[in-house]
Amino acid sequence: MFESSFNPQSPQALQRRDAMLARITQLRALEDRTAQTSARSRPVFDKRGQLLPRERVALLLDPGAPYLPLCSLAGFLQDTKDPGKSVPGGGMVAGIGFIAGVRCMVVASDSGIDAGAIQPRGLEKILRVQTIALQNKLPFVHLVESAGANLMKYQVEGFVHGGALFRNLARHSAAGLPVITVQHGSGTAGGAYMPGLSDVVIMVRGRSRAFLAGPPLLMAATGEVATEEELGGAEMHTGVSGLGEYLAEDDREALGIARRL
Repeated sequence: MFESSFNPQSPQALQRRDAMLARITQLRALEDRTAQTSARSRPVFDKRGQLLPRERVALLLDPGAPYLPLCSLAGFLQDTKDPGKSVPGGGMVAGIGFIAGVRCMVVASDSGIDAGAIQPRGLEKILRVQTIALQNKLPFVHLVESAGANLMKYQVEGFVHGGALFRNLARHSAAGLPVITVQHGSGTAGGAYMPGLSDVVIMVRGRSRAFLAGPPLLMAATGEVATEEELGGAEMHTGVSGLGEYLAEDDREALGIARRL
């Protein structure tokens, strides 16, 4: 029989415990900083009749069930070298949780920060959680409201690796793992590829948009004039193009449909 000689009440063990708890407190404080930064956009979301990104995730998941956040420190000190001001997270929320009793990988655009633009480390984050989902056979549920790649921090490598994000969505489907996307708001450029490569897409009337480029670029490139709704709105995509399978009236109904699916 193995008998441990570890004494959890020893001075050394207690010292290490205190050090670890202090580190965990630092981690939670950084996570809270990101959540609070995103929540500053609440007046805008309220005016549009939308839920904040973390409210969407909370409504999607089973209440009281275990939830494991992933990669919450992604991008820390990449936006600024000041540890007192850096906002980690990579522009998205990710974690493993239960939806109607089914364990799933859940990813949500943090659209309260930079319109949900994918930050450089955020791209690595979503690629990592996609790999985890594929390895562990988890359905992939994506709450999209993204300005696509952050072109203010353009790096060609970002577009090279970005292709892997879309490849992984196809691999999920091929493995029989459903990819369900709720398109809460605009999805431009890369933000439109994500619903385009999903198995089921739920769109919100008057809010969802999915197009490679908006009306101004359309006019500049072709001379055509179209509204956002005509070009890539929820009613057009669910009634004409077929990109969307379900049309919801607001965020709450869209998340309810996702839970039933």
